[in-house]
Amino acid sequence: MAYMSQQGYDELVAQLKKMESIDRPAASAAIAEAREKGDLSENAEYDAAREHQAKLEGKIAELKQTILDAKIIDPSRLQHDKVQILSTVKLKNVKTGIEMTYTIVSETEANIRAGKISVSTPIAQGLLGKKVGEVATIKVPAGIIELEVLDITFA
Repeated sequence: MAYMSQQGYDELVAQLKKMESIDRPAASAAIAEAREKGDLSENAEYDAAREHQAKLEGKIAELKQTILDAKIIDPSRLQHDKVQILSTVKLKNVKTGIEMTYTIVSETEANIRAGKISVSTPIAQGLLGKKVGEVATIKVPAGIIELEVLDITFA
C-alpha cells in the first residue's frame, strides 16, 4: 500500500494518462517507421524502438499498480502535534545551527529539490513521532546528525 496526498495521486493519474495517450502511440509509430526501413534482422532502429516500447509498457504497468495500491491520506484526520507523513517540518541541525524545512511524503512524491523527502528515508524515519522542541538523533551515510524540530505544519 502506498500512502500519498491527493495531489500526489492526481499527479500519478495524469502521468499515466499521458503515457497511455501520448507516449504509447508515439512508441508504436516509431516501431512502424523503423519497420518500413527494411530487413528487421539488421535494423538497430527497430530493435531500439521495440526496447523503448517494452520499457514504457513496464512503467505503465508499474504506475497502474501504484495507483491501485494508493491510500490517500486526509491531512485533517492526522494529529498535528507530532511529525508524520504529510508533515512540513522546520528543523535545525544542532551541531551547525543550519535550519531546513522538509515535507515528508510518500516515495512516489519525493522530490528533494522541492523539499519533499520520502517517508522511508533515514531522516524522515528518525523524525516520525517527534514533537516541537524534541531532538532526533539520526544515522545517515555521512555519520550521525542531530535535528531539533522547530515547527510542524500541514499543507
